[in-house]
Amino acid sequence: QVQLVESGGGAVQPGGSLRLSCAASGRTLTSYAIAWFRQVPGKEREGISCVASSGRVEYYLESAKGRFTFTRDNAKDTVSLQMDSLKPEDTAVYTCAADQVRSYCSAQLDKRRFTSWGQGTQVTVSL
Repeated sequence: QVQLVESGGGAVQPGGSLRLSCAASGRTLTSYAIAWFRQVPGKEREGISCVASSGRVEYYLESAKGRFTFTRDNAKDTVSLQMDSLKPEDTAVYTCAADQVRSYCSAQLDKRRFTSWGQGTQVTVSL
């Protein structure tokens, strides 16, 4: 079982940027598909993006397209989510998750595929 730890969250003003990272312990991330999710209290968790072991990325959240960039560095065994032009509605707890069976991302994101989850990192966008 791979353990995931997110970092890089915090508070930023609208229009600002944050870079979230997700690192692994226990096992390497390199062969897994990794996804980022976010959740606001009282709302359902929503999928943002997924990166395959090859580095191919799928973006699922329409509002994130063009603003968020998901990359992986297999040499450092980390994945990162660069978030630019942040908006107050991006405020949420962001969590990375690993699909420990598949190395690819599906055209539609199925949360049930992801069996290892980080603890989440808070992102707050406000004046």
